[in-house]
Amino acid sequence: MFKVLLSRLGQAALVMLVVSAVSFVMFRYVGDPVATMARENASIAEKEELRQSLGLDQSIVTQYGRFLKRTLSGDLGISYRNQRPVTQLIAERLPATMELVIVATFLSLALGIPLGVLCALRPNGATARLVQAISLIGISTPTFVTGIVLILVFAVTLGWLPSFGRGQVVDLGWWSTGFLTWSGIKSLILPGITLALYQLTLIMRLVRSEMIDVLSTDYIRFARARGLPTRYIHFHLALRNALMPVITVTGLQIGSLIAFAIVTETVFQWPGMGLLFIQAVSFVDIPVMAAYLLFVGLLFVIINTIVDVLYAVVDPRLRARSA
Repeated sequence: MFKVLLSRLGQAALVMLVVSAVSFVMFRYVGDPVATMARENASIAEKEELRQSLGLDQSIVTQYGRFLKRTLSGDLGISYRNQRPVTQLIAERLPATMELVIVATFLSLALGIPLGVLCALRPNGATARLVQAISLIGISTPTFVTGIVLILVFAVTLGWLPSFGRGQVVDLGWWSTGFLTWSGIKSLILPGITLALYQLTLIMRLVRSEMIDVLSTDYIRFARARGLPTRYIHFHLALRNALMPVITVTGLQIGSLIAFAIVTETVFQWPGMGLLFIQAVSFVDIPVMAAYLLFVGLLFVIINTIVDVLYAVVDPRLRARSA
């Protein structure tokens, strides 16, 4: 077991090293931050002085070495646009993104699992066919289109929900939450639904597929032959086994939701990390862009490492293979 953990940690460190190199090199060619930060009538000498103060006059290797050293010490640099530490900006924006992801994950599980079970138990029924058709439309429609339609219907036409912003929040130390105010809860509904639609469809189809496979196994036939109640067979035996891959996919999708919340946060002007990244791109704020990519990469690495280790805990064959 220790070998499995050590191997996964080594792989995680190698992946993060590659991600750091990619983020550093990629964002060095998206624009010149000096042209953005310098005043309009700045002289060449002033621009060169600014370039030297940012360390952009040094070689790429030297800049990457400094970047890697700062990153390992927890220093992600200073934002060119805000002139504040990037870690502070991420800490301020992270609660908004995490609450949006929590709502989207809850909605996708609360609706996706029952709908998947319904489609599996009555695969040829009219309701199941309707749900699958709607899910196909939902997964095919771009996120920004879904968000704009929801804003048009529920914010502009009906006036039930706010169309942008986070609403009123409550500060709990460094963490800010909208769950404790009615305004914050209402503001979460539309962006939460928009972000949840893709994952909801994925979970629904996965539950349907797994349930159909489980219901055709021998032990389910044996349970029916013994005369066990249908509800017990469906929801205690079949569903519990069908949910195993769903748990894995849901964990990995949480990282995807954080990474791809950019479009939803832009449409609803949600003050999260996705909107921070878009603003950083507009102003060529390289430290913020690099830090965002590193954070998302670290999140995926942590989740994948945890999943791999849990697989080794559950399945002794993986431990034997790694021994």
